[in-house]
Amino acid sequence: MEIRVLRYFLEIARTENMTRAAEILHISQPTLSRQIKELEQELGKKLFHRGSTTLTLTEEGMLLRKRAEDILDMVDKTTDEFKALDEITGGEVRIGCAESYQIKYLARAIRSFRESYPLFRYHLTSGNTEQVIERLDKGLIDFAAIVEPPNLEKYNYLEMRGTNMWGLVMPKTDPLASKEQICFEDLATLPLICSEQGLKYDITRWCGEKADILNISGTVNLPYNGSVFVKEGLGYLLAFEQLIDTGTDSALCFRPLEPRLETKMFVVWKKYQVFSPIAGLLLDKIKKTFG
Repeated sequence: MEIRVLRYFLEIARTENMTRAAEILHISQPTLSRQIKELEQELGKKLFHRGSTTLTLTEEGMLLRKRAEDILDMVDKTTDEFKALDEITGGEVRIGCAESYQIKYLARAIRSFRESYPLFRYHLTSGNTEQVIERLDKGLIDFAAIVEPPNLEKYNYLEMRGTNMWGLVMPKTDPLASKEQICFEDLATLPLICSEQGLKYDITRWCGEKADILNISGTVNLPYNGSVFVKEGLGYLLAFEQLIDTGTDSALCFRPLEPRLETKMFVVWKKYQVFSPIAGLLLDKIKKTFG
């Protein structure tokens, strides 16, 4: 299985048209068609449903698409690292970030770093902790910023300054908005929206076994979509402070939980990881910033 052919395959999957993909790739349509047929023969699976004007992925094709994207991400990352070996004025680093206001401290470290390395480029991938850790384990990113205690057997880490405070996001017109703090009894009968990670690690830590009686009407992995559901009357969102717009012009407000519930954030990387020169220099900068 050749890297070049995987790029061909992904372009066809994106355009859903062999002729259009061939034009973008600057090869002939018969050549492209032959390469894909050979790939299907190699894998022993049909990758596309062939319609009169479009091509759509089979189940096997959808699996290959995910695998091909990961493989090509790794290939591109490795290529960038080798390009950077003789170019310490720049290079590329990939970072996975969970959602938190604390990311601003990482941004400040990168801003300062770029003053010394103006050709440095960063690539951020957002997601929940589980998603960014998966990318870290696959070697698709260099560092991860996560909001749960790291596995010390697998990762080295730095603790970021500050904490994330949990609270309830609701309409400003809701009767609970008149309260300064929200206790468990306030939540007990409400339709709640929360991340699965938050329920598993944080809310259970806050209220113990009573978490089982909460009415969880839905889960989200990023808070913005949850806030839209709140606006549409689908429930109340349990989330970190400062992630949702609750300013003067917003229809929503945030009230902290009582007793106070806080979550720390960590920058982690794999133990014994070999960094590119620019990634190693950025890590030194992060250590000086948070150490």
